[in-house]
Amino acid sequence: MKKIGILFGQESSFPQAFVDRVNEKNIKGISAEFVTVDEVFQGRATDYAVIIDRISQDVPFYRAYLKNAAISGTAVMNNPFWWSADEKFFNNALATKLGVPVPKTYLLPSKEMPTDTSSNSFKNLKFPMNWSNIFDEIGFPAYMKPHSGGGWKSVYKVTDVENLFQSYSETGQLVMLLQEEIQFESYFRCYCLGQKYVRIMQYEPRNPHHLRYVTNGGPVEKKLLKTIEDYVFKLNNALGYDMNTVEFAVRDGIPYAIDFCNPAPDADLFSVGQENFDWVVENAANMAIERAQSHKDGKDNLTWGNFIKTSVAGEQIGGGKTSAPAVEKSVGKRGPKPKATAAKSSSEVKVAGKRGPKPKAASAVAPKVAGKRGPKPKATAANASTEVKVAGKRGPKPKATVAAAPKVAGQRGPKPKASAANASTEVKVAGKRGPKPKATVAAAPKVAGKRGPKPKTSVANASTEVKVAGKRGPKPKAASAAAPKVAGKRGPKPKASAANASTEVKVAGKRGPKPKAASAAAPKVAGKRGPKPKASAANASAEVKVAGKRGPKPKTEGAKPAKIAKATKAIKAPKKVAAKKASPKKSSAKKGSAKPKGNSAPSSDMNNIGE
Repeated sequence: MKKIGILFGQESSFPQAFVDRVNEKNIKGISAEFVTVDEVFQGRATDYAVIIDRISQDVPFYRAYLKNAAISGTAVMNNPFWWSADEKFFNNALATKLGVPVPKTYLLPSKEMPTDTSSNSFKNLKFPMNWSNIFDEIGFPAYMKPHSGGGWKSVYKVTDVENLFQSYSETGQLVMLLQEEIQFESYFRCYCLGQKYVRIMQYEPRNPHHLRYVTNGGPVEKKLLKTIEDYVFKLNNALGYDMNTVEFAVRDGIPYAIDFCNPAPDADLFSVGQENFDWVVENAANMAIERAQSHKDGKDNLTWGNFIKTSVAGEQIGGGKTSAPAVEKSVGKRGPKPKATAAKSSSEVKVAGKRGPKPKAASAVAPKVAGKRGPKPKATAANASTEVKVAGKRGPKPKATVAAAPKVAGQRGPKPKASAANASTEVKVAGKRGPKPKATVAAAPKVAGKRGPKPKTSVANASTEVKVAGKRGPKPKAASAAAPKVAGKRGPKPKASAANASTEVKVAGKRGPKPKAASAAAPKVAGKRGPKPKASAANASAEVKVAGKRGPKPKTEGAKPAKIAKATKAIKAPKKVAAKKASPKKSSAKKGSAKPKGNSAPSSDMNNIGE
């Protein structure tokens, strides 16, 4: 049998009506009675599954009894731990976080020092306080009432400074609130039971106590009633009360929460009226029965509000988690290269172009792109761990595709393309005739072109670094990170083979058809207009340079140099032509081109008096 008990004091109408109504429902396994308190021993459970508390705020012995019952599994309504901690000033502060309108309120220290204290107990309190600032913000008339308590005790309406200090001198050791007056056009008192049953009652706080609940009030706008109901749920769910009342003063159509810390609200028949009384009895009985049915022996059966729950979860009531969210920033500029930052990202992609349309930046880990005078360049990043910079030239829009982040500089002719199969490589490809854009990436190849003697290549790392010298003519293309480029000649096709991946072969070519770049593991040898050239490599990690005709005899460097294969008898060897002697020149960036940068008182005349 689940027993429901009610603990009460001087009131009589509600407790008896509550017990009778629960028992009238004749719910199997559930009964109600007045609580009997005998000896109270630490940690010993009571006989009650549910206790409705109506008096412990005035009897400390009962409060301690209820806490002992609660930790042994009794569902005490309201939660005695939270009730002990709560007070009206905190309620107002909480309402501001929930978005519920409340009057402007100041907390005042008690006029008299608490018992067993002296001036030495208040070394941290600035006194006198800046009263003028308080008066300017609150204004007059105003209301002064205890920060904790109820029952319409010690509530003052103050009209001026002199009246305020006179009333203040009567408050003794009470900590008081000074609150602005809300000149209201209507006023409501709302019951909330079980955080699900709400009754909105028209109320006139300026009438005598037994006439405050309005029985024949005029119609109320549905939208206003809905707003009030929403605020009631929001406040009680945050506070965690099973029984409470909330009072609202409506000014200019806005309901201001005046008083909502009433865990033992008035439920007497002779004050609330028959209709309201019947509603309270019925729904309080339903609430208690539901709690008894869901009661679990030996468990915590208390109600805890959202304020406590969110605090335990490390969150703020009415807000989100205390940690800051990721921020996405996008900055574009028509002139020199814009800066881009991505919050909470391990990657940063920058693409610098020329002056042109304003670039856009994508997601929080996405690149920022500065465009040229021509079409806007785009940048995509497949891997967040890379950083890519691509400089484009005037002409067709340059594109940068980042499998794992190369940097490619294009030329004035047809649009340059850049691709990288391996994130560990960095490729630079420079063409001829026109200002060379710069691109740098850690541990990647560089390709520079020259008119005169053949360039040299060296392999310092398995990620390969390749330099190929080309001639004036069709645009050079950059192949994969591990594929060399070879410039060919118009004469008969030279062949080159490498038996070992560690070798390095250099072949210098002549002006002629556009050279092409082969696969990641195979060198390309440019030939003549005659028979098609062939090229083979035993290992993709090797770097091969092949020199053709016209110029000084090519040299090979590497761990195991390979000899240059002579042309087969089927192909007629071309005549030797002396190469033009000229010192290789380093291509420089065009003057004015953008350079990428890094990241960067009581009264009968009362308005909002509350309890």
